[in-house]
Amino acid sequence: MTQRALLSVSDKAGLAGFARGLQRIGYELFATGSTLKVIQEAAVDAHPVSDLTGFPEMLDGRIKTLHPGVHAGILARRDRPEHMESLEANGLSEIDLVCCNLYPFVETVTRPGVTFDEVIEQIDIGGPAMIRAAAKNHESVLVVVRPERYSELLAAINEGTIDQPMRRRLAAEAFAHTSAYDSWIAAYMRGPQTDGFPAEISFSGILTQPLKYGENEHQRAAFYRFGPDPGGLGGAVQLQGKEIGFNNIQDASAAYQLVRDYERPTAAIVKHMNPCGLAVAHDIAKAYRLAYECDMVSAFGGIVSVNRPLDRSTAEQIVQIVTHVVIAPEVLDEAKETLARRKSMIVLAAEPPRASLFDFDVRSVPGGFLVQEWDRTGFDRSASTVVTRRAPTEYEWEQLRYAWTAVKHVKSNAIVLFKDGAAVGVGAGQMSRVEAVQIALRRAGDRAPGSVMASDAFFPFPDGLEEGIRAGVTAAIHPGGSLKDADVVAAADAAGIAMVVTGQRHFKH
Repeated sequence: MTQRALLSVSDKAGLAGFARGLQRIGYELFATGSTLKVIQEAAVDAHPVSDLTGFPEMLDGRIKTLHPGVHAGILARRDRPEHMESLEANGLSEIDLVCCNLYPFVETVTRPGVTFDEVIEQIDIGGPAMIRAAAKNHESVLVVVRPERYSELLAAINEGTIDQPMRRRLAAEAFAHTSAYDSWIAAYMRGPQTDGFPAEISFSGILTQPLKYGENEHQRAAFYRFGPDPGGLGGAVQLQGKEIGFNNIQDASAAYQLVRDYERPTAAIVKHMNPCGLAVAHDIAKAYRLAYECDMVSAFGGIVSVNRPLDRSTAEQIVQIVTHVVIAPEVLDEAKETLARRKSMIVLAAEPPRASLFDFDVRSVPGGFLVQEWDRTGFDRSASTVVTRRAPTEYEWEQLRYAWTAVKHVKSNAIVLFKDGAAVGVGAGQMSRVEAVQIALRRAGDRAPGSVMASDAFFPFPDGLEEGIRAGVTAAIHPGGSLKDADVVAAADAAGIAMVVTGQRHFKH
């Protein structure tokens, strides 16, 4: 009995070879519009889909496959005599293989300057219906949506090794394809200006690469990106080094986001998603040196991120110690030669992230997930309030701005000491804010005098501030809002230091 295949694809990669392979096996081919044209230009016999429907393509191609001549042939249960009798009575034929992928909605919606009407025309109707029909009836109909499956499928058909698990895998991939497509459409229609959160939400990711393992070796993991060219970590290009891992990506993300919050040349060194070094300077080489000097012990085996093209001078410093990952918006050729001396070191070039329809901070929990906006609030001097008798000097204002920007990237409870454009002490992830202060001061050592201190949330009591005062801190910044705010201010006034409250905290759990 003749087997029939229906092909209708947006992505034409490998199409001609797949069609030729199906024809050699003995399939009779039917195809739509541009798919038919590519197949025929490859000298492969194929019929227009109108031979199945008895109707021409209509409405500028909006109507091609939405017809019983297509869907009855796909959905008919071969084990139901009444289904087969119905096909025969209506002069319809079974369709045994559906090859389909959808209009380039994602590529269109992320294109600069695209209009709403152009986007709407890329919402595929017939394709998802056909894919879902084939996937539903996968016990009888093979469905393939990805060109990289063509060779595997042809080989299995030739060898007679098509089995139920393979059919189900292909069906699952087909449903994932339409689900992801609908997620993008829903996100676009929802738009960035929509108030609140929708009753239902889903996120669409494209597999970037499987990872060797997750946070630990017994955990499997993979990395997905939002869309075909999202920029950021999802669009990063690995220029050298060993296979990147789950923890590498997490740490690189933390370092990448940190330096992007600064306008001046900035370098950061991150360990376990917390900065152990951070500095702002007139050039990247000096910024890296100052960042390294913040905590030279913890910098070993860290992740380095810079917000300017990486040059040879900076690279020469980086290769002096073991560094797992280096990430920059661009890596100059002169730097590549130097970095190559550390062959296993991962080097990433990551452009700024593109505007995304899935621009949320998403975290999973057992039984669900949390969705929130990113914390993109920066330092606003005009919205800050000086609560002490002494106001900060201009130098202190500058250091307070740097420290306040940094502290939102440190795990709570978080304390950051800044001096001369560099983080000289960081206290991260402590249950007690006083202990976070103590850790930051211990790391700062003799660099603490003359520094400023930032706290991601209010000081609940004066004790944390008093620890900093005894070490020589001259100014502090925190959100305020504690029942003991008056006591905290009194402690600052008694010591003659300046204190600023922002009215906004920066928890990072």
